[in-house]
Amino acid sequence: MKYIYERKNWTDFSWDWREITPVLTSVHQKEGILFGKLSFMDDSSQKELMLNAISDELQKSYEIEGEKLDLAKVRSSFANRLKISIKDKVYSGREIDNFTDILLDAVKNHAEKLTKERLFGWHKKMFAGGRSGLYKISAGEYRKTEMQVISGRFGRERVHYQAPAASAVDREMRNFLRFVNGNETRDSIIKAVAAHLWFVSVHPFDDGNGRLARIITEMLLARADGRPYRFYSVSSQIMKERNAYYETLERTQKGNGDITEWIIWFLRCMEKSIAAAEDSVNGILRKTLFWQKNSDISFNPRQREMLNRLFGGFDGKLTSSKWAKINKCSIDTALRDINALIAKKILAQDSGSSKNTSYALIRDAGDRPISRE
Repeated sequence: MKYIYERKNWTDFSWDWREITPVLTSVHQKEGILFGKLSFMDDSSQKELMLNAISDELQKSYEIEGEKLDLAKVRSSFANRLKISIKDKVYSGREIDNFTDILLDAVKNHAEKLTKERLFGWHKKMFAGGRSGLYKISAGEYRKTEMQVISGRFGRERVHYQAPAASAVDREMRNFLRFVNGNETRDSIIKAVAAHLWFVSVHPFDDGNGRLARIITEMLLARADGRPYRFYSVSSQIMKERNAYYETLERTQKGNGDITEWIIWFLRCMEKSIAAAEDSVNGILRKTLFWQKNSDISFNPRQREMLNRLFGGFDGKLTSSKWAKINKCSIDTALRDINALIAKKILAQDSGSSKNTSYALIRDAGDRPISRE
């Protein structure tokens, strides 16, 4: 069995345009619709969406590799750097600040060349202590040892991939950087997807290769959009399909250089990511319309807080206990607040057992004025 890089001119990837074109066209169309809807949002709402997307991107990219980052700290770090005011801000710490700096540099400065020095700077920030967990690594330089991607218990390991020899890394990366910085005639999204595969196949560092591949992908997608911010998170969708991500990657790395399957799989992830972002945009637009149409209706601060959360996409089911916990009030107060919104036909009780009563926005709550009765 040959790995992809063992083939002559291995980075002259091929793919079937007939299979890819319908999916690629759909991605471009969905992006166009998303960006069109963004134009109807005010600056504050756009910042809210962007903060959510970029925070999710960083957290999920690390989670794909099995590392958990505190989302509240990630959001606070991005909010500080982007000068966005948020509630419940927490101290993020130097490590997470370093991670956010890397992603922001990649996205905001997407037009700048990706050089070896810039890449080394990202890697050194990612592993500021020169360690990955318990292990000392070469931070800010290419690996000097051979690299295998393995899984399984000690003595029963399975080798998923054997990366190119350490002696070949510098040459391979020179080719990669020329590709990233070159003026390609191919579709810019396809370039981003191919770059992701190329980078992880070279596996140039002791650790952090998957995360850096996703950061480079975000940089190239931002370059393709011509926007300094991201409004959807591909890593969030990859995390949902993590097994398929690794399986598709492994098959492609053991393939014959035809990367059609990889491209289609990645584009499908992008489609779902953009659709999720559009759902969030629709919620924000409904929220804006709701407050405009009901500016003269009295809501207490707790109700305003929870309605904003519900329109923005509430995590899980809304229950009286969640309401009470978020607003730091009693269950009785939470129920009074909820029942008042039910009476105004804003909320409705979900069907199901009364033991776990939950509530949701009525579908047209953001589309009509609310009665004072």
